[in-house]
Amino acid sequence: MRHGARWPDSEPFGKGAAFGAVMLDDARKLMDGAQPDDASGSVPDDASGINPSANRFEREAVPPETVDAETMRGLAPYLRNSRQFKPPTAGQKARRRFAERWRDAASRYENWRQDASRWFDRLDLAPDLAENIGSRRWLRGLGTMVGLGVAALAFWPDLTPLEARPAMPQDDDVTSEMRSQMILPLALGGDSGRRMGPTEAVIPLKSAPERPQIQMVVTLAPGDSFASMLRRAGVAAGDVDRAAALVGQAVAVGDLAAGTQMDLLLGRRPAPGQPRPLNSLAFRARFDLELELTRPGVGVLMEDGTPVVPSGPLALKRNIIRVDETPLRVRGLVGTSLYRSMRQAGVPASAVQEYLKALDAQIDMDREVGASDEFDIIIAYRRAATGERQAGQLLYAGIDRGGRARTQLMRWGSEGRFYEASGVGEQRRGLLAPVPGPITSNYGMRRHPILGYRRMHAGMDFKARHGTPIVAASDGRVTSAGRSGGCGIAVRLEHGGALSTRYCHMSQMAVRAGQQVRRGQVIGYVGSTGLSTGPHLHYEMYRGGRAINPASVAFVTRAELSGTELIDFRRQLIRLKDIEPGAALMDLTPLPTEVKEPVREIEKVDMARTGAPSSTL
Repeated sequence: MRHGARWPDSEPFGKGAAFGAVMLDDARKLMDGAQPDDASGSVPDDASGINPSANRFEREAVPPETVDAETMRGLAPYLRNSRQFKPPTAGQKARRRFAERWRDAASRYENWRQDASRWFDRLDLAPDLAENIGSRRWLRGLGTMVGLGVAALAFWPDLTPLEARPAMPQDDDVTSEMRSQMILPLALGGDSGRRMGPTEAVIPLKSAPERPQIQMVVTLAPGDSFASMLRRAGVAAGDVDRAAALVGQAVAVGDLAAGTQMDLLLGRRPAPGQPRPLNSLAFRARFDLELELTRPGVGVLMEDGTPVVPSGPLALKRNIIRVDETPLRVRGLVGTSLYRSMRQAGVPASAVQEYLKALDAQIDMDREVGASDEFDIIIAYRRAATGERQAGQLLYAGIDRGGRARTQLMRWGSEGRFYEASGVGEQRRGLLAPVPGPITSNYGMRRHPILGYRRMHAGMDFKARHGTPIVAASDGRVTSAGRSGGCGIAVRLEHGGALSTRYCHMSQMAVRAGQQVRRGQVIGYVGSTGLSTGPHLHYEMYRGGRAINPASVAFVTRAELSGTELIDFRRQLIRLKDIEPGAALMDLTPLPTEVKEPVREIEKVDMARTGAPSSTL
């Protein structure tokens, strides 16, 4: 309220209404950004300072003085309320339109979502598969599950391993730094280590000295020859021929096993650029033989301690190693798993597999072997005086029950056949399946898949992939092998007793006419030759030249020993049964000639403490 203002008593709205109207008008002008009339800087017409263009309220109520603070606090609510009457700006209008459109879009999306939910509820794509099995609703759920599985497999990620970032950068500078810090043997051409540029203090040599001798270990690689291995090691051509000739006197050079390691010692070059001579070569040629080629003077010292220069031709030295061939016998309880029990007892895995195969051809392993039975296995075994051991083939396989032998099988003869203790080799399990596949067509009348009419199917069809091995159902002789009309490539076996079998539609044969075959031997491979719709085996059986049902016959192949051969067989069986279990696992006692005196003091202390002599081999 301006100071000194006077309100007329005749004002129809009173002082409060008039004052409020004036304040609202001033506030509206302030909101519009206009200056009050008394602050515009215009000069009044008269000396009283009243603008003649102002309205009646202004002329009567607005004095030239300013408004005090108390009056301003009273006017603040009126100013805040006056903003509600201000028209919206363009930005406010745009925001209001955007908010309305957003609310409409959200409402339409919510309606669409509810409609889609109700549609999927009516569709019922994922019902409970534990209810109404076999109904349409159940099949629809099964289809959903299969479809989701197919989609998951289609988007299955690649199983290629991710390459992790190396712990340190890999560049040429880092590789060079690492190589400079390596330690490689100079004798093998090592070129690592840091190098410094020569200065004036370095005096160049006319020729760099070489090592007087080089000692290395070479290995005979698979498919490699003895001579080529020595040539790659740097041995002179004359020494290579001499070494091959000397080794050939003891063993065939071609019979040396791949992986044989040889200690090689090369001497000083006779001239610059010439290959080094072979001073010595030592290796294990066989399990019981060690060979050593030495040039005279190797390892010999003169009286003053100077080593003697080796000279003269190479000489061969044979070192026969004492070997004990007592077979290894292992016994134990069968338990819940025969394989695991034998492996825990220390039987080699190859011997266990051979043991199970031999017994399975004679008895039913699932029904005739109990957990309380004992297994008895004897395998060929060799112990060398140097400590090496070597396991061989299976010699005896047995099952004991209640302290008595129930099944006894021993290998006998040049063919390696297993015979029972009575001297009879018998196969009680009948015929072998020629291929490991299901039967797709049995013996009898059927509609031919190619000819289209019914006729006799004189055999059994086995489903198998192309190239699957076909084995002989039992022992026999090959009477024919080759093309046989609609049977394609076929093999016919004669088993004795007027029985024979034929194997048709082969892709390739593995036997020839007149050859003797064993039960389980591969005689060919599955194919689709002749009148065939796809790879399979057509298997036929004949008795007296007439076709019979193969499923009605079970072969039992017998091989009996008699006379002196039976006596020798039983003597060998008694010798094997007298072997103590685990006796072959003990170390051989060294002979006096196999004991050497220790050279180093530490070896003497160890021998005095343990009392065990050291072997020379």
